[in-house]
Amino acid sequence: MKDNPQVKTAKQAGLGQCLKCHKLNVITHKDQRCTCCQAKVSLRKYRSLEYTLAWTIAAVVAFIPANLYPIMIFTSLGNPEASTILSGIESFIQLGMYPVALVVFIASFIVPLGKMLGLLILIVTVKTGSKVDPKHRTQLYHLVEFLGPWSMLDVFVVALMAAVVNLGFITSIEAGPGASYFALMVIFTMFAAESFDPRLLWDNQNNDD
Repeated sequence: MKDNPQVKTAKQAGLGQCLKCHKLNVITHKDQRCTCCQAKVSLRKYRSLEYTLAWTIAAVVAFIPANLYPIMIFTSLGNPEASTILSGIESFIQLGMYPVALVVFIASFIVPLGKMLGLLILIVTVKTGSKVDPKHRTQLYHLVEFLGPWSMLDVFVVALMAAVVNLGFITSIEAGPGASYFALMVIFTMFAAESFDPRLLWDNQNNDD
């Protein structure tokens, strides 16, 4: 490490972790195979930044129709009313369902935007060789990774509302096309987080590229 020159990283020691079984292997050539499971081993994920950026851009693109198209269709006394995420939050507030409105707002805006922004920050800092403490950036990566499945909370809430509120002709809630785009956005951000190799953050710190 930079503060202690006697401590080497796995890359400096010529060791690569198998992404299948997590065994450390000595890298002797480009097409190194894991001695345990025979999976291909490399020092870093192949084109990690390119894949992460591509998935993140796809998530940003999906985020737009997810907010423009109705995410749910609320029917009351036979009168259907399509709602986007924002208008849906407004409807929940008007119905006095403040906790649900807050959950949808956090799950629909705060979490997705935070994840995409976090991923872009990680990509830029690695690409530019930022000297920001890699510990903090690694914590940011773990946060983005942790929030991944929770982003589906919004779709879950819509599905739950459809199951609970659906009373046939009187009152019902159905998922709209915006929900599909929202689900795609969540999946894309999960792929982006999975494609990112956090070890790249420490490579910059050690000037070992």
